Amino acid sequence: MTADNPLSDRLDDDDYPAYTMGRAAEMLGTTPGFLRAIGEARLITPLRSQGGHRRYSRYQLRIAARARELVDQGMPVDAACRIVILEDQLEEAQRINEEFRRAAADQHNGSQ
Repeated sequence: MTADNPLSDRLDDDDYPAYTMGRAAEMLGTTPGFLRAIGEARLITPLRSQGGHRRYSRYQLRIAARARELVDQGMPVDAACRIVILEDQLEEAQRINEEFRRAAADQHNGSQ
């Protein structure tokens, strides 16, 4: 995660293969222009293939789909992207908190 693009490096093993911009837009039911717009809003930064072509992971497509839902409801792209970033950060914080609580409970139960 970077300050400039908080979701750019969130890649999991299931995120491969990455899809070309055209295929990604087709899968989202949108246009490449929408993917460019959310890139300009710094929601996602496409991966680059060896040839320099933009490619999108499954994770990035899930993020873009959520942004698209908000845009379809009439929200400006920039605002939708900010909301998606905050939602993603909240989910990550909740996951980390749950892992911490589980580890603390396991440690407490193991020491008795």
